Amino acid sequence: MLSSRRFQEEKAPKVKSLPPEERGRYKVATIPNAICAGRIAATPLIGYLVVQHHFTPAFALFTVAGASDLLDGWIARNVPGQKSLLGSVLDPVADKLLISTMFITMTHAGLIPLPLTSIVILRDVCLIAGGFYKRYQVMSPPYSLNRFFNPQVSSMQVVPTMMSKINTVLQLSLVALALASPVFDFSVAANEAIFALGCATAVTTVYSGLQYASGKAIKKL
Repeated sequence: MLSSRRFQEEKAPKVKSLPPEERGRYKVATIPNAICAGRIAATPLIGYLVVQHHFTPAFALFTVAGASDLLDGWIARNVPGQKSLLGSVLDPVADKLLISTMFITMTHAGLIPLPLTSIVILRDVCLIAGGFYKRYQVMSPPYSLNRFFNPQVSSMQVVPTMMSKINTVLQLSLVALALASPVFDFSVAANEAIFALGCATAVTTVYSGLQYASGKAIKKL
């Protein structure tokens, strides 16, 4: 037990010894992480509103959630000490949880076709499983749950590819427009444009998923 603890201390960087600009990397309590946590907490409520066909409040909350995603990203990039390794993982998790919930509930409500939702959910499940496997690969022994979830041990960072960013924008746009359709009573032409957007979303979902599978979006620090 003592040898394992000593090994962990040797392998994990001592945060206090790092330069001030580097210490934020290992923080947990940051503003962006708190915003991500709030977005995760709001996700079940938005999904419930969609299932109950309360589309107007669901659309309003989804818009706020989307704005919070932009806000936490801006803070992490521009405010010193607010960018963390945990945030690089928590932010995409919050996004995927929100998007997956929206696709599932909106399919239930008849706003998004089942085949597209199946593609999106399958990709996200594979990404999560692949992320855990990649984390196991880059870790140095000994292995334990405590070390597995410790960002200071064998640090790794999720770096989304350009195609993944495009796909996220398309998914969010599709959800927003499909959810707005019953709220604002879109025309037939507008709904056809939403269908075309869904096709583009399916293509980029598959392509970006293959990029993640190759390991291009995860790097060891």
